[in-house]
Amino acid sequence: MSRIGKIPVQVPSGVQVTINGQKVEVKGAKGTLKADVPVELSVKLDGNEIVVGPAMESENVKAFWGLYRVLIDNMVVGVSKGYRKELEIQGVGYKAEMKGKDLNVIVGFSSPKFVKVPAGITFTVENQTKVIIDGIDKQAVGQIAADIRRIRPPEPYKGKGIRYAGEQIRRKEGKAAGK
Repeated sequence: MSRIGKIPVQVPSGVQVTINGQKVEVKGAKGTLKADVPVELSVKLDGNEIVVGPAMESENVKAFWGLYRVLIDNMVVGVSKGYRKELEIQGVGYKAEMKGKDLNVIVGFSSPKFVKVPAGITFTVENQTKVIIDGIDKQAVGQIAADIRRIRPPEPYKGKGIRYAGEQIRRKEGKAAGK
């Protein structure tokens, strides 16, 4: 039995869920998300709860059960509240700015790095050192945040680079500390 999979997903008011065979569609104030559920699982709508359960015995059914319950929960939260990631840029001369719809990141390379805005994602730049990424798809928001961070990850000696808001970087002592 899956401990996570047994918990029903609560559907808040203002969110519509449509289950059509193995397809789940969630509509809310912020948009629409769709997912295909494997045939090993059954998805049912009971009032304002979505119940995910095993439809057959299989080796993968326990893993899929918890996974797809969490994916459906992420869809419900995404269309009702949305997801947000914040990145901080630290370093002398390091900054980010919007050029049209694209994000222009200047972090010590000979040329700026441009990040295209994917569909369903919005970027906001506050005071050139803070980038806010908003969207309804949790996976897409996390992936684009990781891609931006990968441009210049924080280094351990001075802490310069792009980091998540509140991320602690383990600092190392320099060469002179050993003498």
